[in-house]
Amino acid sequence: MPPKPLGMKEIERVLAVVDRLGVHREAVVIPLRPASPGSVKRLPNGKFEIVVDADVPLDDWPPELERRLLELGGGLPA
Repeated sequence: MPPKPLGMKEIERVLAVVDRLGVHREAVVIPLRPASPGSVKRLPNGKFEIVVDADVPLDDWPPELERRLLELGGGLPA
């Protein structure tokens, strides 16, 4: 069975990290279906694609998301 789509709660958790790092929300693409593994990558158009990890509890994933965004040049450490 495929993972259920992200709801507002999950999207808001991702955007909280994005906001904290000073990444503009329009520079972020968040597919509504989580995947395993999750991923964070920079697209050719310069935007960040953030695919939430379907197998990692959402409470555990934001530090990993922040680390990956910083590695890709997304914002400044909080």
